[in-house]
Amino acid sequence: MTTIKLHNTRTRTKEDFVPIDPENVRMYVCGPTVYDRAHLGNARPVVVFDVLYRLLRHVYGVDHVTYVRNFTDVDDKINATALARQKAGAAGTLEQLVQERSDETIGWYLHDMGALGALEPNEMPRATQYIDQMIAMIEDLIAKGHAYAAEGHVLFAVDSWKAKYGALSGRSVDDMIAGARVEVAPYKKNPMDFVLWKPSTDELPGWDSPWGRGRPGWHIECSAMSYELLGASFDIHGGGNDLMFPHHENEIAQSCCAHPEGEFARYWLHNEMLQVEGKKMSKSLGNFFTVHDLLEQGVPGEVIRLVFLQTHYRKPMDWTEKKAHEAEATLRKWRALTAGIEPSASAAPAVIAALADDLNTAGALTELHRLAAEGDAAGLLASANVLGLLSEEMGAWADTDSVDLSSHADRLADARAVAMQSKDFSEVDRLKAAYLAAGLEVRMSKDGVELVPGTGFDAAKLEGV
Repeated sequence: MTTIKLHNTRTRTKEDFVPIDPENVRMYVCGPTVYDRAHLGNARPVVVFDVLYRLLRHVYGVDHVTYVRNFTDVDDKINATALARQKAGAAGTLEQLVQERSDETIGWYLHDMGALGALEPNEMPRATQYIDQMIAMIEDLIAKGHAYAAEGHVLFAVDSWKAKYGALSGRSVDDMIAGARVEVAPYKKNPMDFVLWKPSTDELPGWDSPWGRGRPGWHIECSAMSYELLGASFDIHGGGNDLMFPHHENEIAQSCCAHPEGEFARYWLHNEMLQVEGKKMSKSLGNFFTVHDLLEQGVPGEVIRLVFLQTHYRKPMDWTEKKAHEAEATLRKWRALTAGIEPSASAAPAVIAALADDLNTAGALTELHRLAAEGDAAGLLASANVLGLLSEEMGAWADTDSVDLSSHADRLADARAVAMQSKDFSEVDRLKAAYLAAGLEVRMSKDGVELVPGTGFDAAKLEGV
C-alpha cells in the first residue's frame, strides 16, 4: 500500500500517515460561514482537501474514507444580511430570513465548488442541526471545571488547560495575551477565555439553554459536530492557516477537555493564503472577486482548479491572468489528446508518489506534462482524474465539436485568394482580427487555412463575423 506523508502542523514535521482505522479514515475540514458567495481565497482549502480526499480514496478505497466539512449558519454576518432584507421589505420573520439566506448561500457554495471539480464530502452538517449537542458539551465542560457561566455567557477557562494551550500555534498563553487583540469583558476571568455560549435577543435567532436564550460561540460548533460524526479521535483536521489561532487552538482545548479519552485530531494540515497578481486580495485594492465572478466572466472551473494545483498547498498562491490563460491552453491540449480515449486501469505511479509526498501537486502536474509529451493519452487521463482534471462532466467548456469552424476557415481562404489577385487585403485583415478576438489561432500556409480554438475561445463571438 502507498505510504502517504503529510506535514503535521502540530509536530511541525512531515510524518507517515497512519490512520486510526484503515477501514474508516476520517477527516474534518472547517467549512464556510454562509452569509455570501465564496471568494477565491475560500476556494483554495476546498481544492486542497479535495485532492487529499481523492488520494485517500485511491489508497484506502472509496468506501473507507469519511470526509466531513461543516457549514456555519449561526453568525452575526448572516443576521445582519437578514436584517437588511427585512428592512428592505422582505416577507417573513427574521429567523425565516436567516434560514432563507443560509439555504441560498449553501446552494451557491455547492454549485461554485462543484464547478471547480470538488467532490461533495460524505457529511456536510449545519451548525443549527447540532445545537443540543453543543449545549450538552458545554454543560460537561462546566461540570469538569473547564468552563464557567457569567452574565448570560459561558466561557472556556483557558487557565484550566494552560499547560497545553497554544501547542498548535506555538505560542504561550502569556505571549498571546501580550500580542493578541482579545475581547475585554468584565465577566472574563482571563483575557484569553473564549465564548462557548452567548445571549441572543428575542428578535435574533436563539435557542433555550440552562444559561438563558442564546446561541453558540463559533469554536464549539466544530468540536460538537466533529465528535458526533467522527468520534473523540479522528485522523485529519484541515483548514486555512488563518484558522490555526484562535479557532483550531480553541477546538483542541475544549474537545480534549470534554473528551479526555480521545486525541481529537492526530494530523493537522493548513493551507497558505491566496494573493491576486502579487497582492493580498482586498476590496480596497479592487482585486477582490468571488468564484462566481470568474465563472460568469467565462473562466472555466477546471482552469481555476489547475491554477490552484500548480502551487504547493503550504506556499502562498498567486492568482494571475497569465496563469489562467496558460492553464486553459494546457487543458485544451490535454483534452484534445485524450478525446475519445479510455483511461488506463490506474494512474501513473509517479503521479501517486508525488501526491503521497505531502500533496506535491506541482510534481504530479510535471508527470502529467511528461505523459502528454510522450503521447500516453490513456495514462494522462487516468492520472489527471486523480487530480480532479479532465473528467467528462467538467469538459463542456472545451467542447468545440458543435462549432463549425470549417466554414470560417473556407471563408478566410477565399478572401485570401481574392486578395492575392486584387492586392487588397482589408477583408483578410478584418476576418483575421475577428477570429483572433474570438480566441481562435489563425494558421495560414500554402496548404490552406486552419482555425484552432485557443485560450479564451468564445464561439459566441463568431456570430455576425
